[in-house]
Amino acid sequence: MAKVAVVFHSGYGHTQRLAQSVAQGSGAELLTIDADGNLPDAAWDTLAAADAIIFGSPTYMGTVSWQFKKFADATSKPWYTQAWKDKIFGGFTNSANMNGDKHSTLHYFMTLAMQHGGVWAGTGINYNNTKASQRSDVNYLASSAGPMAQTPGDAGAAEMNAGDLETGRQFGQRIAELAQKFSR
Repeated sequence: MAKVAVVFHSGYGHTQRLAQSVAQGSGAELLTIDADGNLPDAAWDTLAAADAIIFGSPTYMGTVSWQFKKFADATSKPWYTQAWKDKIFGGFTNSANMNGDKHSTLHYFMTLAMQHGGVWAGTGINYNNTKASQRSDVNYLASSAGPMAQTPGDAGAAEMNAGDLETGRQFGQRIAELAQKFSR
């Protein structure tokens, strides 16, 4: 089985809940970026040993949180030695608005993965875009680049949309399957 790591920052618990869904689908180890933008030393070893790395951050002001950006800047050490080259990468995000410029966050993740010489994997999930579609459908927000979740600003993490969480779980499963194929 491929080793998958989910490295994420969550400001209010929503992104953490989505990270848990992604990890459930992929069998990943969750690595939490703390409120100061730091990872424990052991987490860097987990990332080095992973076949796939999945990034997660809320979308704040059209991009990743400053805590995730601090982590990304710290990845210059593995970048320098190309330690993450040819790993599978993916990413996910959540914001309060239906659009909320979440695609900018996913593009940030893609750029970071490409700088590391990684292979980006999107959702591989079709959209639900018919009149019969419901907000609770899988990939209702229609993202190919990575799961996007939307949670109203006054809703707690426990109130997250079931379809968004299932999108995360299916995405995690896809990443694990791809990582297994690539690690042979």
